[in-house]
Formats: sequence, structure tokens, C-alpha cells
Amino acid sequence: MEQITVLGAGSWGTALAIVLADNGHNVKLWGHRADLIKEINETRKNEKYLPGVELPNNVVGFSSLEESVVGAHTMVLAVPTKAIRDVLRDLSKMIQESITIVHVSKGIEPDTLLRISEIIEEEMPSHLLRDVVVLSGPSHAEEVSKRHITTVTSSSKNMAAAEYIQDLFNNQHFRVYTNPDIIGVEIGGALKNIIALAAGITDGLGYGDNAKAALITRGLAEIARLGSKMGGNPLTFSGLTGIGDLIVTCTSVHSRNWRAGNLLGKGQKLEEVLENMGMVVEGVRTTKAGAQLAHKYDVKMPITEALNDVLFNGKSPKVAVDTLMARGKTHEMEDLVNIMENR
Repeated sequence: MEQITVLGAGSWGTALAIVLADNGHNVKLWGHRADLIKEINETRKNEKYLPGVELPNNVVGFSSLEESVVGAHTMVLAVPTKAIRDVLRDLSKMIQESITIVHVSKGIEPDTLLRISEIIEEEMPSHLLRDVVVLSGPSHAEEVSKRHITTVTSSSKNMAAAEYIQDLFNNQHFRVYTNPDIIGVEIGGALKNIIALAAGITDGLGYGDNAKAALITRGLAEIARLGSKMGGNPLTFSGLTGIGDLIVTCTSVHSRNWRAGNLLGKGQKLEEVLENMGMVVEGVRTTKAGAQLAHKYDVKMPITEALNDVLFNGKSPKVAVDTLMARGKTHEMEDLVNIMENR
């Protein structure tokens, strides 16, 4: 039994706190909203993010970041990508001993184009950071919190750390694999949100299952094309954090990114969609970063670029889809041949 702090009391942080509590660990769950933390401690529920789910007694909420980190040497970072730097800067002032940080957010920072593990290494003093581990895979918080069967991947530069996190989380409902390819795991988990937004748009436009299947397949090609160029292992993108996460995010009503795309396809403006969602849609920021990465690495990513035009350049979703369909002819296996030749 260990003392673990989960930073972020949204749906995913709360769901992972439940997994850790089920495994016998004492969990401090930090959130910046005092009213939400009060509800968690008094009612054992987080109705805003996980309605109807009861939290175990060994999950205790904290609105004070400083109090939440006392006694913990492992911290699960479950805040939106845009908030990560601020949380890390505050965290670095409050701890005296080195910690392991497990990040579970799926995004890439626009402009800097850093993966989240790189942001953590940049913001945390080296003497306070023992290891960085990524936990990622096809995992909706709503299902994890209800103990539905889920499988994810733990990845780190230090495989002993990845295996340590595997042991912390692994149970009969929540199975954890390991993968040494931290680049591929992070890139797959982040870029699939772009394709999920696009899948929601095609559904919103009423284009049906054929179009979505094509989008998922070609989207995976884009993810593998860029991820391999950045140093990821092509095989990672055929695993849980590649095709697995892509399928679940593109096909489920639980997916915030799919829901946001669906509303865009039905004619709503981006600002209106984000206001109505009431939760962070990571794919929006990641689309901007993905388009920037495509330019930086000189990689063709037509779906990402088309979505970037829809989100930020005022292009009609229907026109964007029609433009994709009118692209010049190519060979389906061209991507695979190029990836294998470049390895």
C-alpha cells in the first residue's frame, strides 16, 4: 500500500484514483475547485465529471496543492495540457524529495511542439524528478470508473519505472502492458484526438460508416508517418496507443473530441461548441500542434491540415472533406514502404 497523489479531479483523474484505491493505495485527489473537493469528501461522488459513480473511502479530496503532495513519491498528472506548466511550477516549489510523475494527458504543446514528458523534464528540476512515465491507451473515464474491462500501456525511458507503474495500476479490470517507445506512445495518444474530431465531423455531416472507416485508416497512416519521423517505433501505432485508442475515440459517444467534431459537422461554430461542451477538448490545441509538426518534419498530413483549416481558418467542414476526396491519386502502401525504408 502506497500514498499516491492524483493531480486533477476531472473525469480521468477521478477514474484513475478509483483504480488505485481499488488496489489498496491511499489516494489524495487534488482539484483547484474547492466546491468540487467538498462534494467528493462529503458525498463520495464527483457528479459533474462522473455522475452516479461512488468513490472508495481511501480517496480523499484536497483543494490545497501543498497539502495534497505531502507523503507522496508518485504523482499522477491528470490536468489538461494547457495547465501542465503552471501545475508543475507550483509543484516544484512544494516538494523536497525526488518523485515519479505519471502523466495521463494526451496532447502536444502548440508552438514549442513538445510532448508532455518533455514539458515535465523542462519544468521540473532534475534533482526532484526521479522518472517520467506515460500511461495511455483506449480508456474512457466513464467506463474505467465503473470497472469495465480496460487495457492501457505504461511507457518510460526507464523500463523499471514503467513496470513499477504497471504494478501500481494493474488489476482484474484494468490491465496494464509496458512499451519502451515513449515517443510513439505519446504521439499516438495525442494525434488520435485530431482524427476523432474529424470523425465526429463526418458523422455530423451524415457521411456514414464507410467514410469514418476510411478516415480512421488514413488517419492512422498520418499518425504513423509523423510518429516514425519523430523517432517512434512503427509497431507502436498498431498497438493500444495507436489503432486501439484511435478506434475508441473515433467511435464512442463518450469521446469529447468526437462529440465536438459532431457538433462542428452539424454547423456549430468552434467557440459555441467549446462553450457547450464545458470540458477541455484536447484535439483542438493538438490539431494546431499537429499541423506545425507536419510542416517542421515535412510530413504529408492532409487530414490534420484540413481540420486545421476548419478550426482556425474558417473553412467549411463540407468543403474540407470534398477537398480531401479530390486529392491526387496515390498508392495505399506508400506510407508503409517509406516508413520501413527510413528505419
